Amino acid sequence: MLNAISITQVTVLDQDEALDFYVGKLGFEVSADVDMGFMRWLTVSLPSDPDRHLLLEVPKPPAISEETAAQVRDLMTKGALGLACILTTDDCRKTFEELTAKGVEFSEEPTEQPYGVDCALRDPFGNHIRITQPARGPVEVTEADKQRWEAGARQNR
Repeated sequence: MLNAISITQVTVLDQDEALDFYVGKLGFEVSADVDMGFMRWLTVSLPSDPDRHLLLEVPKPPAISEETAAQVRDLMTKGALGLACILTTDDCRKTFEELTAKGVEFSEEPTEQPYGVDCALRDPFGNHIRITQPARGPVEVTEADKQRWEAGARQNR
C-alpha cells in the first residue's frame, strides 16, 4: 500500500544556481547532496516538511539522450514544462513580501481565489511555482472564476 509522495523531480539547468534559489531565497534546506558519478542526487525540503523532497535534477544522459535533454532544456526555459510545485503558506501576502525582499520575481501577485489566496513565480530556469494560502471550508468555483482563469491561460500562451 502506498503511503505518501516523498520526492518530486524538478528539472534545473544548474544545480548550484538551483541551491541558491531554493535554499537561499525560498528557505528550503538541503536534505541530500550525493555525487553518484553519473549524476548528482540533490534534494531539498522545507524545514516544516522534512519528509517531502524536491529532486533538483539536470536533464542529461544517461537518464535521457543528449538530443532529448536539449529539447527538455528548450521547453523548460520557455516555461512549457508546466507546474513544478505548489507550496503552501499561512499568509500568502506576507510570504510574497518576504520573498520579494529577497529578490524573488513574481509573475502573479497574491490574488483572492475560490480556493484561497495565491501567487505565482518562476524559478531561474523557467519552472512555474505557485504559493497558496488555502481557503477554509468548501471551495465554490463560479462561472466568473472560470472565465478569468481561461483569459489568464490564453494570455500566458
